[in-house]
Amino acid sequence: MKGQKSLVLLYPQPHQGGFSQLFQGAIRQLARWWQLHQQRLELARLSDAALHDIGMSRVDILQEVERPFWDDPLKK
Repeated sequence: MKGQKSLVLLYPQPHQGGFSQLFQGAIRQLARWWQLHQQRLELARLSDAALHDIGMSRVDILQEVERPFWDDPLKK
């Protein structure tokens, strides 16, 4: 039947592997949260002189470190 081929092209089959994509997305999100946590710890370890060099104060850093791990300023 001629029309069946065009119907298949219009309505593709659902993508198999949805669980795999969901799992990979969850792993990426956990990795991002871990990265944020590590970066905030590194900021907290900087000396006052280093903070001055990058234009931040100790108060700025304390506010950043106290943010929850899921609070991503870049929304990645």
